[in-house]
Amino acid sequence: MSAMHDYYRAPDRATATWRPNELRASAKPLPDAPAFDVVETKWIDPTGCLGDLVAVIKGVPYSNDLVETVTLYPPPEGAPKTEDEWLALPEDSPYKEGPEIVELSVNARDALAEVDDARLAEVARQWMKEHLSSVDGDHVLDLVKEFVGVARRAKERDQLLYCWWIPG
Repeated sequence: MSAMHDYYRAPDRATATWRPNELRASAKPLPDAPAFDVVETKWIDPTGCLGDLVAVIKGVPYSNDLVETVTLYPPPEGAPKTEDEWLALPEDSPYKEGPEIVELSVNARDALAEVDDARLAEVARQWMKEHLSSVDGDHVLDLVKEFVGVARRAKERDQLLYCWWIPG
């Protein structure tokens, strides 16, 4: 099973981490849930595949630190530090099972937000050619447009992008 990744924008970390066990994209949101603007994916992790997209947009070689993230949940300050502490965690601990929430850097948001619309088809083709050869080209272009759209809306509102995921 591949991991689920929901990319979304939020006004602050408190909103971004609201009820961390709840899906960010939901057909039936809870009455008190924030209205998240979400891009749903199953295989695009923040530093790997999304980093590949940012590299294509920027015209630079991929590197592991191209999309910097800050872990928000589970709280890094509560993470086990020794093997014994890890082994003592209950099986349903979020440190073992997820979900995880990370905040993406302003640089990643801006790279996505500032790409010229005239380049989107070429960016999608290059991203697909280099990294997503098994995915339908129209789907890749739609995904690029979704990422660009949510990043633009985040930038317009001075928000950041976040990724919520369940490891798979």
